[in-house]
Amino acid sequence: MRHALIALPALALLLAACEGGGDPVNQAMRDASSERQAATVQDGAVSSPDHADMGHGASATAGDQAFAASEASMHAGMSAASGATVDQAYIAKMIAHHQGAVAMADVALSESKDPEVRRMAEGVKAAQTQEIAEMRAWRPAAAAD
Repeated sequence: MRHALIALPALALLLAACEGGGDPVNQAMRDASSERQAATVQDGAVSSPDHADMGHGASATAGDQAFAASEASMHAGMSAASGATVDQAYIAKMIAHHQGAVAMADVALSESKDPEVRRMAEGVKAAQTQEIAEMRAWRPAAAAD
């Protein structure tokens, strides 16, 4: 029993170290997300995704404000999208999600001066537009006899 008590924390540490493949960027993103969540909860300002400021609070940066409309539209579109089956709902919601990505890419393309950001936004817009077309063309498989 004593060895099991020691092995469990060691296993947890090992699993935590392996999560994300040990990628330091992924770990930094997880750490920042955890810190932000902890600060939000500590401040007592837990926000809901349907809140008008999309969780950015009163101190929204200019960058956050630039994307506020596209974020709100995407979340509203995803919430409104539905389907009779899981497959149909997935496609409908993913179309709205991808439309949000295209709208955010449009903001980046209209406001960013960074050539790398603009290149990435162009790639996102092209890929997401293609995937939207594929999803719109999707038809459920015929029911098995």
